[in-house]
Amino acid sequence: MSDIKVKLLSWTNDPEKIVGYAARICYSAEEPLKLLENLGSEQIQKSIRTVKKRGHLSVLEHASFTFLIDGCSRVCTHQLVRHRLASYSQRSQRYVNEEDEGYVVPNTIAKDSGALEAYRKHIDESKELYKQLLAMGIPKEDARFVIPQSVKTTIVVTMNARELLHFFGLRMCRRAQWEIREVAALMLNEVKKVAPTIFEDAGPECISKGFCPEGNIKCYEEVKQQWKS
Repeated sequence: MSDIKVKLLSWTNDPEKIVGYAARICYSAEEPLKLLENLGSEQIQKSIRTVKKRGHLSVLEHASFTFLIDGCSRVCTHQLVRHRLASYSQRSQRYVNEEDEGYVVPNTIAKDSGALEAYRKHIDESKELYKQLLAMGIPKEDARFVIPQSVKTTIVVTMNARELLHFFGLRMCRRAQWEIREVAALMLNEVKKVAPTIFEDAGPECISKGFCPEGNIKCYEEVKQQWKS
C-alpha cells in the first residue's frame, strides 16, 4: 500500500513553444526573434510531432520539469536515480532523524495477514533498534544502517522532456517494479497538464513503438487495449 504524492514544482516557461521554436529555427532563414513572435499554436504542435516522428529529439532537451516526489520508499528511489540524465535532491538520512518516518507496505504483503504481521514486527524492531543506537550516541549516519529500505522518503527530481519520454517508456512497462510504475504515472499526469503535445503519446515503449521491445506479444496486446480505453 502506498501513499505517494507527486507535484510538478516548476517547468520551462511555455515549454511547447520553446521546443517548437528550437525545432523550426534549425530550418528557418527568418529573423530569429520575428520567428518566435510569429509562431502559432498549430505550428508549434506540428513541429513537435514532426521531430518526435523523425527521432530528432534533441530539441526536447530545451524543456525541463522539476517534481516533488513524497511518500515513496528508498527501494523506489534507488531505481529512480539510475536515470543519470537528471538532477536529484533527496532527504538525507545522515542529517534527518527517521524515528517517526512511515514505511511502504507492498500489496502482496498487505493482503496476507501472516506476512503483514511478520513485516510489521520487523519494522517495529528496526525502528526500536534505530532509536536505541541514537540514544547510545551513535550518529544518524551510522544508525541508519538498520533502517529497512521500505522507509518513506522525499526527493526532488528534474528531467528534461527527452529524458522524461525515455523514463516513461521504461518505467511504465509492466516489467518495471510496481512502485516506480506508480511514480511514473503520476509524473506523466503532471506534465501532460503543461505540455500535452510533447507527452501525448508518452507511456510504455510498446505503445510508442507499436511493438513490445521485450518480445511479449500477449502483454503488448493487453496493454494496447488498456491504453485505448
